[in-house]
Amino acid sequence: MAKICVHSFVSGKVQGVWFRQSTKEQALKQDVTGWAKNLSDGRVEVLLCGDVDAVGKVQYWLHHGPELARVVEVVAEELDYQYVDGFVTG
Repeated sequence: MAKICVHSFVSGKVQGVWFRQSTKEQALKQDVTGWAKNLSDGRVEVLLCGDVDAVGKVQYWLHHGPELARVVEVVAEELDYQYVDGFVTG
């Protein structure tokens, strides 16, 4: 199966609402690796790597996020696959 990475910036009420941890949980359910981190401008930056379908499911979830989040925009760029070990929040 084809593998990809998607690099995203998520805007809205996405900090202080368990967005990074929830993203990690969604990624691990789909066997997707990568990372999620808060940015100083209030956005969350996310890298997802894995099978195309699995990454797509997590990427779709980013548009909604956890219950307390209010996602306004997701800007995403597809990248060539790169190996990332596990999923890290920082």
